[in-house]
Amino acid sequence: MDAEMLDARARAVRRFNRFYTQRIGVLKEGLNDSPFPLAEARVLYELAHRDDTTATGLARDLGLDAGYLSRILGGFEQRGLLTRRPAADDARRSLLTLTRAGRKAFAPLDKASQREFTAVLGALAEGDQRTLLDAMATIERLLGGGPAREPFVLRPHRIGDMGWVVASHATLYHREFGWNHEFEALVAEIAAKLILSFDPAREASWIAEKDGRQIGSAFVVRDSDEVARLRLVLVEPEARGTGLGRRLVREAERFARAAGYRKMTLWTNNVLLAARAIYASEGYALVAEEPYHKFGCDLVGETWDKPL
Repeated sequence: MDAEMLDARARAVRRFNRFYTQRIGVLKEGLNDSPFPLAEARVLYELAHRDDTTATGLARDLGLDAGYLSRILGGFEQRGLLTRRPAADDARRSLLTLTRAGRKAFAPLDKASQREFTAVLGALAEGDQRTLLDAMATIERLLGGGPAREPFVLRPHRIGDMGWVVASHATLYHREFGWNHEFEALVAEIAAKLILSFDPAREASWIAEKDGRQIGSAFVVRDSDEVARLRLVLVEPEARGTGLGRRLVREAERFARAAGYRKMTLWTNNVLLAARAIYASEGYALVAEEPYHKFGCDLVGETWDKPL
């Protein structure tokens, strides 16, 4: 390729960059009308989605100058949004964690960004949405985008999803554990209550999709003013091993913290070994057990709690 052609293509890329940065509003003083400019908002996002990260790791993964990142983190600390503590295995390393105030500051920024791009996509036809997403994936791949994308997307529930949640729970648990219609009735009862009394300020839902098909679910509902309940966590067999179950649990916790809850609780059964392993590794503690006969089987119901 001659230099003139390459120069023309470089100008085309720069023109697109000018269009896109203006389109997504990163030139404004605060992203999504928040007090955080783009770089601070991105660091805040990473802190909200990582457990016990370090400044070194953040600087490496985001390609930020260490001094610049240090000033951002220092500002967060002064505003009470961030805490540091020594790592248990190496006191020279400081682990960074958002405070409750930090998560509270991040929540409206995250919601505003989600609303903005939901509106952008919603204005496009289904085919155009897929074209746009495919083009963005191509750009990311060609320019050496970071880690591989998760093989699923998470979104809130919408009309029709609860029917899938009930059918999937009933079919999967009957096939793998022999549970009968009583379980389907219980899930249907929970789903109906969610539909009729859903409070978006203190409750949330996640439906996982792959190639337009539902492959997982999780819900947070209000148990009391200080206790959130995790319900209807499901991962279809085809999505096992992808990290979806753990991702759903962590998303639920992040929402619960931001919504002001002090504790997450959940009810499960002793035969659900994969789910129990996730809960245990995420810091949940088994606090109660009760043998019972239901769903056509002898079971042990379990309650697991985690302080938030």
